[in-house]
Amino acid sequence: MESQKKQIDKGKTVTQFDFTLVGGGIVGTATALELKRQYPDAAIALIEKEDSLASHQTGHNSGVIHAGVYYQPGSLKADFCRRGADRTIEFCKKYNLPFEQCGKLLVATNPLELKRLHDLEERCVQNKIVTQQVSRAKLREMEPNITGLGAILVPATAITDYIKITRKMADLFTDQGGSLFLGQAVTSIREKSDSVVVTAGKKEIQTRYLIACGGLMADRLARMMNIDIDFRIIPFRGEYYALPKKHADIVSRLIYPVPDPDLPFLGVHLTPMVDGSVTVGPNAVLGWKREGYGRVNIDLKDILEMVGFSGFWKVMGQNLISGVKEFVDSNYKAGYLKRIQKYCPSLELQDLKPYPAGIRAQAVQKDGTLVHDFLFATTKRSLHVCNAPSPAATSAMPIAEYLCQKAKETFGDI
Repeated sequence: MESQKKQIDKGKTVTQFDFTLVGGGIVGTATALELKRQYPDAAIALIEKEDSLASHQTGHNSGVIHAGVYYQPGSLKADFCRRGADRTIEFCKKYNLPFEQCGKLLVATNPLELKRLHDLEERCVQNKIVTQQVSRAKLREMEPNITGLGAILVPATAITDYIKITRKMADLFTDQGGSLFLGQAVTSIREKSDSVVVTAGKKEIQTRYLIACGGLMADRLARMMNIDIDFRIIPFRGEYYALPKKHADIVSRLIYPVPDPDLPFLGVHLTPMVDGSVTVGPNAVLGWKREGYGRVNIDLKDILEMVGFSGFWKVMGQNLISGVKEFVDSNYKAGYLKRIQKYCPSLELQDLKPYPAGIRAQAVQKDGTLVHDFLFATTKRSLHVCNAPSPAATSAMPIAEYLCQKAKETFGDI
């Protein structure tokens, strides 16, 4: 199977492919590479609307290779995360990409958190994740700047640079004959009986099958094909700070608070980065722009679409108290600092330096339910990844294999 080009009346070049991937984050790029490995003779395209890969969620996270502490035993997330962590580290070793297996300490600062810590330890046993109990005295010995009643150490947790991983995957993809189109925003998708026609920038692509890994734009890509979906993407900003160079050695491991089991994605942590810096964060505050990474982020289209969705008001009502607290601490730096001082009391307000925010693409259903698992929408010739739950970056390679199998089931004989 080889790509072909021909001219049409309007002067656009129509390029024909067997598979076309939309979305150049780590999940879309890993899936394009996996498809190329499974179908080496197929013509495969990867389309990204930005001028560089990993420009959104992949490139705006804390760079952690997660071990899978929080996930339900036996779930896809737990399995993907555990296997994905091993695969990510293997990939980094093979291609000389930066990573450090520094480990993570989950620190309890009150009796309730100590109980939750015990529950997390039991979950780790079920998920076959090695942990070590750390006493109060041992914690101070291991991390002199951290205080707590106790902790558990997760040695498998590591840090990396997911932008570099994504770009290496793309290099491997193109080296094997894959086609990469950057700076090409998809404006329409039309499904015909024997193909899908994608308009992206000035290009028109005709493809036998389409896989969309749109992240923050996942719902819009599905609706572009008139797929009846009952969810919308609600953006939540994860705001970070960086510590000054004098605090580069404040911790030698990742330091996490013990999370509320009902909201496990909340919790401000200290993260040593592979470049030698240390970041603090993230929080989770409602975003008024899907791709808003600066301090002032307003997009009228995003806002109108969000407030016009019934699920938005329901999820806001269900999480009003935590939402207000996140909003207050987002705008009141001293409140943000208190979250960190629970376990790192030596940090001061002037230590919190500006750092780029991230945006979490949270799928929310009409009844206000937060979608924490994988969510797909399909047609005869398209597969839409509507929700790839955290930690998708860690799990990208197993997710890619799963999506290839899902494509076979959706498309039939390919």
